[in-house]
Amino acid sequence: MTDLTDLSMREAGILLLRREASACDLLEATLAQLEESEPSVHAYATVTEDVARAAARAAQKELDRGRWRGPMHGIPVGVKDLFYTKDAPTEAGSKVLAGFVPDDDADAVRRLRTAGAVMVGKTVTHEFAYGQNVPPTRNALDNSCYPGGSSAGSAVAVAARSAYGALGTDSGGSVRVPASLNGVVGIKPTFGRISRRGVVAMSPSLDHVGPIARTVEDCALMLGELAGFDPLDSSSLDTPVDDYTRDIGAGIAGMRIGVEREFYFGDHVVPEVRDALVSAMSVLQDLGATIVEVSIPRLGLMPTVGLITLLADTSDYHRALLRDRAAAYEPKTRVMLEVGSLVFARSYLAAQRARTVLRHAMKDAFLSDRLDAMVAPTQPVMTKPVEQLPVDLVDASSEIGLPDFVRHTWPANLTGQPALTLPCGLAPSGLPVGMELLGRPLDEATLFRIGHAYEQETES
Repeated sequence: MTDLTDLSMREAGILLLRREASACDLLEATLAQLEESEPSVHAYATVTEDVARAAARAAQKELDRGRWRGPMHGIPVGVKDLFYTKDAPTEAGSKVLAGFVPDDDADAVRRLRTAGAVMVGKTVTHEFAYGQNVPPTRNALDNSCYPGGSSAGSAVAVAARSAYGALGTDSGGSVRVPASLNGVVGIKPTFGRISRRGVVAMSPSLDHVGPIARTVEDCALMLGELAGFDPLDSSSLDTPVDDYTRDIGAGIAGMRIGVEREFYFGDHVVPEVRDALVSAMSVLQDLGATIVEVSIPRLGLMPTVGLITLLADTSDYHRALLRDRAAAYEPKTRVMLEVGSLVFARSYLAAQRARTVLRHAMKDAFLSDRLDAMVAPTQPVMTKPVEQLPVDLVDASSEIGLPDFVRHTWPANLTGQPALTLPCGLAPSGLPVGMELLGRPLDEATLFRIGHAYEQETES
């Protein structure tokens, strides 16, 4: 019999419905895999075995009675340590919140529990998701390498088979980059599509909640459970939620997929990434899509605009905590928060005006070229062994640092449009390359359809 942890979420759910496995079987297999992989990958900050076993037993009792809550019923998942959980600490990777156990779940966690999912534990994040420290988490495919951030633990857990899916957050690429570097699938949905209530914040206008999973279909299943209006979140969208898997297998013949070469395929893109994307676009063409050359002026401003926004917003959020508990922060995090407090109001306002221009430029490209999506490398560089990373991850002059990893992911955070990453091959080193698909607002279904078509065509 196939190892239960090698199954997709969809496949595991089918076994549960056929009573060929139980929710407890799935959990125990996941916990065994977690015990085996954790010493090398360190994906979890907290493992909640007792809570998980109780949830698995409850899920199985419901399934035995014929009550099926949906495709996540009985499925083990991880939750990034930024999400409030009433039965486990929420520490955001920081001593500042050491021992903090919220009274209530984040809305996204509540939705997962309502769907019958089984929370295995809280996954590792950079301190407050800010990316200045390097946690012990390591790449699931090469344990010597950097796994990306800040949702590193979530992506690594999914890749290491110690969760079928996981919750992450994405303010500048923090779902998509670690998903890409670990060879799994992740989506940053449309801004406001998933509630952020009960999630430790960074930037009110950049923060997104997003799922990470092993397949495009699994990612679509998770988004279907997570999306929805939350009246207690002022940014939440009061719009109907699609069935993201309804047309996922309909193919992509006739679709128009844009490629913007100046920003996404410049000299900063390493050859192995460029080669993988060229091959991936050829596959999309073979499947019937048309690749359309587009130009989006001043797209190169996106990283600078994003960094100014993030610096100021994050420092504002931490103002009171810095005043009361400065010594509890990692030194590099504290320095960056102090730097953010020095951003001039005129610089922040100029960044927001530039952001509006860029949002309109992206919208105009989709309208004028009649695009269904755009395609790009998720990040322009490959991961590196941790010891080869610069001491300062935000040093733009370093050979490789945080700016390199998030250069291509910033745009979708600034525009609020959905963006999906999925594996599109391996570099000669054996490490994965990610393909990013950017879509129209609230049109995640088309991204899943394109990603699924590519995945089905290329899977071995």
